[in-house]
Amino acid sequence: MRFLVATVALATTISISFAQSDLSPAANSAFVASYAKKPGVTSAEGIAYRVIKSGNGKQPDRHDCATVTYRGNLINGQVFDATAPGKTATFPVGGLIKGWTEALQMMHEGDDWELVIPSDLAYGHKGAGGVIPPDQTLVFDVTLLKVSAPVEGQCG
Repeated sequence: MRFLVATVALATTISISFAQSDLSPAANSAFVASYAKKPGVTSAEGIAYRVIKSGNGKQPDRHDCATVTYRGNLINGQVFDATAPGKTATFPVGGLIKGWTEALQMMHEGDDWELVIPSDLAYGHKGAGGVIPPDQTLVFDVTLLKVSAPVEGQCG
């Protein structure tokens, strides 16, 4: 029994250390460099992206509202936020992290993109809400469903 407890404790320590090292500055830099070399990846405005599906609808500007579905994860695959299945979210394009604002303005309605947003265009040194550690590259799958004008200055 002691062997089992020691093995579990060791495995837990290794997995925690591995998870933490997965999110190190070096791991983030390596992830971005590796992603940029993948086929079909484009870089613009400081973000890297891959078009999964092309749309041909309207393109938003920073004053518009964007209705999307999305999933966001850290470079180790840990999902930190997503729209619920079958649901959408509507955001002011100019009121998001800089990487999202830049990407959405390049997208068209109907586009589905995978985005890799470096820390300086995301939450930087502060991180976010105890869910996103400081200095993290973020990976998103974003589908832009609809572009609309705000109503009385509000989206959604």
